[in-house]
Amino acid sequence: MFGYIRPAAHRLSGEENERFHAAYCGLCHTLGRRYGFAARFLLNFDFTFLAILLSLGTQTSCVCRRCIAHPCRGCGTIAASAALDAAAAQSVVLSWWQIQDHIADHGFWSGLKYRLAALLLRGAYRKARADASDFDMTVRQRLHELSEREREQCASLDAAAEPFAALLSEVASTQSDETKRRIYRQLFYHLGRWIYLVDAADDFRDDARNGNYNPLRCRYSIDGDTLPDAVRLELGETLDASIRQMAAAYALLDAGEWTSVLDSIFYDSLYGIGGAVLKGIYRKPSRFRRDRTTEGETA
Repeated sequence: MFGYIRPAAHRLSGEENERFHAAYCGLCHTLGRRYGFAARFLLNFDFTFLAILLSLGTQTSCVCRRCIAHPCRGCGTIAASAALDAAAAQSVVLSWWQIQDHIADHGFWSGLKYRLAALLLRGAYRKARADASDFDMTVRQRLHELSEREREQCASLDAAAEPFAALLSEVASTQSDETKRRIYRQLFYHLGRWIYLVDAADDFRDDARNGNYNPLRCRYSIDGDTLPDAVRLELGETLDASIRQMAAAYALLDAGEWTSVLDSIFYDSLYGIGGAVLKGIYRKPSRFRRDRTTEGETA
């Protein structure tokens, strides 16, 4: 996905920050073990967050593992689990189709890096498609709908965000318990909506300069490459509304050992990251660093 979601480090103890880092490393190891070394480059915070949510209600254990980033001492890593397997498969599938979308949107030379990425990830995608076939079909369908909205120059924020929100809500289908599945559908739907709109705001300047579709340009008929203050205020309100919907669903779950980490995301960092994007001061980290603060604090 996009890498926007991570905990508010200042709200967590050193042990709690290490726990999130262990989940991040656990997903990295799972991507490599199941789908090959190249798949590790798909690792981001959003799917770490997803893996944590999918693990709720199960006992997790931590082991020490070495890797290229930690070749000598190793680091604490969440052990293999069904939640990590599901998050890994879904991250490969979604990333593959996003790459295909980029290939379609770019010419040969400008899209060369995406063609190379697709070549490197072809084998990983085939394995992930076999592991998450229903999710693969959903992603293809929803991204096609998203492309249709873009071609139509859709001016409704809700309609433009709907395909990606519906796509993420399908993650809930991995849950066997009906009540939990309904809670997750609500949570992931609004997570998808929030991510789509935050990304639209984050990309607004580049989209305006390159003449690319952006729902905010169409909705507010903005000619320049800067969001007016009134638009920032209105967009901030709709982003916060989605966070409140996510938090309401989250409150129905028993987060157990992940309570502090997830509380910091739903009640702090999502607001901070959204605010930083709207102010134009957000900088997306490429990889996890243990000393990194949460956006909104100046990461």
